[in-house]
Amino acid sequence: MKVDWLVIRSQVISFRIDRRVPLVLLFLGLITIVAMVMNLGRGEYPISPLDIIKTVLGIDTGNPDHAFVIYNLRLSRTLVALMVGVALAISGTIFQGLTRNPLADPGIIGINAGASLAAVSAIVLINSVLIYTLPLAALVGALLMSVLIYSLAWNKGSSPVLLVLMGIGLSAIASAFTSLLITFGDIYNVSDALVWLAGSVYGRTWEQVFSFLPWLIVFAPTALLLARHLNALNLGDDVAKGLGTRVEWERGLLVLVGAALAGAAVATAGNIGFVGLIAPHIGRQLVGANHQGLIPTSALLGGMIVVIADFLGRTLFAPIEIPCGVVTAAVGAPYFLYLLIRNRKK
Repeated sequence: MKVDWLVIRSQVISFRIDRRVPLVLLFLGLITIVAMVMNLGRGEYPISPLDIIKTVLGIDTGNPDHAFVIYNLRLSRTLVALMVGVALAISGTIFQGLTRNPLADPGIIGINAGASLAAVSAIVLINSVLIYTLPLAALVGALLMSVLIYSLAWNKGSSPVLLVLMGIGLSAIASAFTSLLITFGDIYNVSDALVWLAGSVYGRTWEQVFSFLPWLIVFAPTALLLARHLNALNLGDDVAKGLGTRVEWERGLLVLVGAALAGAAVATAGNIGFVGLIAPHIGRQLVGANHQGLIPTSALLGGMIVVIADFLGRTLFAPIEIPCGVVTAAVGAPYFLYLLIRNRKK
């Protein structure tokens, strides 16, 4: 099949993407905006989509309550959902590329478990953990888990298969320690940790938006700049070395970026599973396997998935609210089983 490429070159960066990518990104962006508008209008005080658009654009709707409800109560929550989805999708794309395994996901290979253990430790053991320190604690947990997985999988070089297997084993151990903390922790702190572990953007404020935003601003563009190295690593270590890639250095840097994004996302919204698994798969169907186009496509898909999951969680059994992590798990678990069965038949 002939692929039509769009090439962008300068003295600093070089991109080579499928010409389908800009159109797909535009389409996904429009769907994401529609989902965000629907999410902003949903609640005990419903607001029409037209009034939401007017309020966001600064046009007077004749009702001052609209601005208060949107800016003070709902917009921060919707933005957190979008950013968490973007971070988890980019992280999943990175780890699938590094391990050359389509079933890899920061939640499956242990990165999220390490971040969760560190964050739960901070919540349970420290009476009043600061919002801005929770992402840092989760990042430390994600990085420590990444280093542990990477070192145990080392056998005269890092093995993609061992990375997955070690990640699954260490994820079980981290989850056991998390359960131990919840069992013996103070009841009030444990209640906060349990709500957080369910994976929800409920009650997220502008503090969470601004504490998470720097992580996304730094590491999302870094992932895009490293995309060509991820393409090379995805071809195998020998081919990557032949193309001039410093294999272990680039792989370690990509692990750092993936762990940072997953850790910050988990610290902000808890465990929202399977986003990093589903988004890259759908992205490959839309734009192919070239990571320079796949990373931004997966990012938008991930943001869209979490925003829609949050909307469905608030709508399906209203007034009871289901955490968006439960919704993504309900969709992601069957999809994961489908991928397992499909790969077994190959």
